[in-house]
Amino acid sequence: MTVEKANPDAEGWGQSTEALVVAENVHKNFGRLEVLKGIDLQVERGEVMCIVGPSGSGKSTFLRCINHLEKLTAGRLWVNGELMGYKQKRGRLYELRDTEIAVQRRDIGMVFQGFNLFPHLSVLGNIVEAPIQVKRTHRAEATERALDLLDRVGLPDKADDYPEQLSGGQQQRVAIARALAMDPELMLFDEPTSALDPELVGEVLDVMRALAEGGMTMVVVTHEMGFAREVGDSLVFMDDGVVVESGTPTQVLTDPWHERTRSFFSKVL
Repeated sequence: MTVEKANPDAEGWGQSTEALVVAENVHKNFGRLEVLKGIDLQVERGEVMCIVGPSGSGKSTFLRCINHLEKLTAGRLWVNGELMGYKQKRGRLYELRDTEIAVQRRDIGMVFQGFNLFPHLSVLGNIVEAPIQVKRTHRAEATERALDLLDRVGLPDKADDYPEQLSGGQQQRVAIARALAMDPELMLFDEPTSALDPELVGEVLDVMRALAEGGMTMVVVTHEMGFAREVGDSLVFMDDGVVVESGTPTQVLTDPWHERTRSFFSKVL
């Protein structure tokens, strides 16, 4: 896909020098279905942005656009000042090769609804795989880091276990540790607790809470309103492919100005 040249002097570019993520008029179509209809958002360094909304509103699609797992139909998206998925050549932007996009993704960790662990690898093997294969980290160094991360997510005794031996909550914590093993600047969470039994949700949210307290920049698609209220710095409500309302969690949850937002929260709170 070829898109128009990014103009650093254009309105909306560089609104904050601290912004780690800048989305400008992001559109995404699947065939004739328009899923994202012009998303403009900024995520500051160290910010925890929670995105909520009904199913089918485009939340997960937008999250996947941030690391170019979904290609934009139109618009622009920068991470850490770098245009994701594209390069400028002769005044136009062209999509990067897969290997180049993979390099961009090294600084972005993502945790999915499903745990996506490799079933044939141990917990330790799952965590060290990417640092060794992608970053060419020495195995001993990667192993030391992995064991430290397992301790951090409360699973110091599970290094030799396999995914099938773990509960859902434990698997999701391993998935978080695996993402952190790449030392990302940004963490993306796509409904990380939606596949868990209710009694396992808290252990995953505790790990995410600790990450936020440590200053990790996070974009979290979630239905956990308590987490959004307690941990989020900003709350975005999406519906039908657009941002309907955004602000602080307290403002959006307790005093929303848009009728669609009020209607949604009246049913979920």
